[in-house]
Formats: sequence, C-alpha cells, structure tokens
Amino acid sequence: MQLARSSTCHSRPGQARAAITLIGTKTAVPRQACCAAFTGESHDVVLSSGFLAFAQHSGFLQAVEEAGIPIGGVMGTSAGALTGSLYAAGYSPRQVAQLLSEKPPIQFLKPSLEPWRGGLLSLEGVVDRLRELLPPTFEGLERDFAVGVVTTDGTHVLIDQGPLPEAVAASAAIPFVFSNVDVPGIYSGLKDGGVVDRIGLSAWRQRRRQQQQFGRRSARLPPCLVHVIERSSPFSGSDDTEAAGESSIHVVRCPKSGVNFFDLGNFEQQFSDAHQRASSRLQGYSATLAKLPQVSSAAAVHHHQQQQQQSLMTNNVVVLPGSLGAASSSNGSPQLVVAAAASSSAGSSGSTGAAASPAGLTAPRSPVAVPRSSVRRAVQDDGSC
Repeated sequence: MQLARSSTCHSRPGQARAAITLIGTKTAVPRQACCAAFTGESHDVVLSSGFLAFAQHSGFLQAVEEAGIPIGGVMGTSAGALTGSLYAAGYSPRQVAQLLSEKPPIQFLKPSLEPWRGGLLSLEGVVDRLRELLPPTFEGLERDFAVGVVTTDGTHVLIDQGPLPEAVAASAAIPFVFSNVDVPGIYSGLKDGGVVDRIGLSAWRQRRRQQQQFGRRSARLPPCLVHVIERSSPFSGSDDTEAAGESSIHVVRCPKSGVNFFDLGNFEQQFSDAHQRASSRLQGYSATLAKLPQVSSAAAVHHHQQQQQQSLMTNNVVVLPGSLGAASSSNGSPQLVVAAAASSSAGSSGSTGAAASPAGLTAPRSPVAVPRSSVRRAVQDDGSC
C-alpha cells in the first residue's frame, strides 16, 4: 500500500476530503455506503494508549468502516487520542494514517524550556500541528469524543469539552519524556492518561450513563469496540477490559508498534497488518450481531429504569464542571455531570460521597449518582494478537 502525498492534505476534512488518495490498492468502500450496509445500532470506539501506534489504530478503524459499523462516539488515550481526534473530526482512517505518518515524530518535538514540569521535550509543536488539522474545540467535531488524561495529583479524568488540540496533546504527554501540558481554562499540568488507565473504558461508559440519565442518549448504552495495543512499558496503567465489568464490549488486541520518534518503520505494512487482523475479528463479531434479537424501545426503557433504581455512587468519580451540561436536582439546585473515572490513589472501594478535586479543577458541587448495569459482564475479547 502506498499513501499518496498531497499539498492539500493539511486542510481539514470539510475543506478537502479527497485530498489523500491510495495507489495500487483495492478501492475503499465509501463511508456512507459501508455504514448503510450495516443495519444495527451505532457503536462507540475506544482506542487505547500504545507508543506511537498510529498505524495500528488507523488500520483498525479502516476495518471497522469496511465492516459497515456506524460509529457515534470515540474515546482515545495517548496515541489513541491523536488517532481518534482526527477520526472524530471527519478524516477517513486512511487520511488519518497519512497525516500521522507524513513526518517522523521528532520533527514536531523540541527541547522543553521548562523541564521541571515533567519532561525534557515539549509538545508545543504537536499542539501547533493539531491546530492546523482540528477544530479549536471539542464542540466542532463531527463525532462525540473524549480523551483520557492524568492530573497533577494522579487522578485519571476525561476531557470532552473546551480546547481540543491542547487536550489531545496532554493525553500523549508521557511523563519524564514530555513536559506537562496545560488546557486553557480547564486544567494545568496534565500528562498521559495511560499512566493510570491505558484504555479509559470505565470512564467512557460512565460518561455514557450520565448522558442517558439526562436524556442526551437513548435508554440503551451503545455497543463498544475496544482496540487495545500491547503495552510498551511495565509501568503503564491498567488495561484489563474484563475488570471494568461492562456489557456489550468487543475487544480487539494488537501487538505494540515497535517504532520510535525518529523512525515510524514500515507504516504501510503496519496499517495493512492491523487492518487484516481487525477485519478477521470483526467478521465474526458482525455475524454474531446479525443473530441477536432486536431489543424493542419499550424493553430498553424498562431496562434503563431498572438500572436507575439500582443506581450506586461510583467510588472516586471526578466531576467536570459543565462537561455534559447542567441538570437540576429535585430541589431545583443545579448539579454537575460526572465525566471521568476513579483515581487509583483515592479512598477505599465501596465508599461514597464526593470525590476530591484534582489540581487545576474547580471544586465540584454534589455529584450525581451513576447507574451501574445490572448485567455484570458480557465482554467479547478475541484474546490474541
């Protein structure tokens, strides 16, 4: 596979969707056509951290599109945040691959002028490049999107609003390598979300439940496709998808990239391998979906009501001001919406009450109870690379 370079490929997808073409490969199915071929409900995609695993994530997304699975929301951490942000902005998976492989990463990096802020290199060049490719804020994206980051006190949170390029770069700020990144008006001193949680699945699903609770989504959580890259460091955070206890999850695993800042290796081959691997896994998944009975709207609403009746206050949740919009409590006072998961360093399991505010975050008002699924686990994991 050869990705053709184009002088117009720096435009945002709304300005030049056909700027990147493929040479010597089978013509890809247009996005509208392949989505139309799938009659099921919209899915979410969660892309894990994985050192410079841009080819792997974009190849996975290409397989998802060719399977005709419509994607409504994207969650990404580190390399998954960089890949996912471009996809959520409307770039095709092949365009994402081209944009993330056009130059060695080192060309966007420079020595940090503030190494005491967590690392020897600065991500300012990455932020500048993302400003050319992405909308200025999350609100300008075509798909629902969030990134996983870690605050200065070690709390893992999701960001889904406000300045987009800075938030995406912050999610990739590997400690000791990159200086921490500030997201103006929201946080200061953020670092790679993969330090605590390489996937962010629990935080994303918790956010979806909050959207349900306030009428932002249907009564049934969307199925979720999770792409997990093999860890590159033994010091990275959790990546156990089954421990999340979530239902309607399909996991595809992939080997680590094995590349570095100076050389992304045979990017085209990595893309192709990831695409083929994911395609074989998704064929079985799509066949399984076709055999499942459709859940009626009334049944979905009844299930959601049962979930609400069994609501529990999730331990160590973080409340982001205005993240999903304000709601009113029974006494009329405004409440905030939970948008992120627990810190590994907070209180013991099973405790209730408000979580402590991470550094840089405005102290939250009373948190909202988070409904937990009555179905403890229905995770489909291919279990292999």
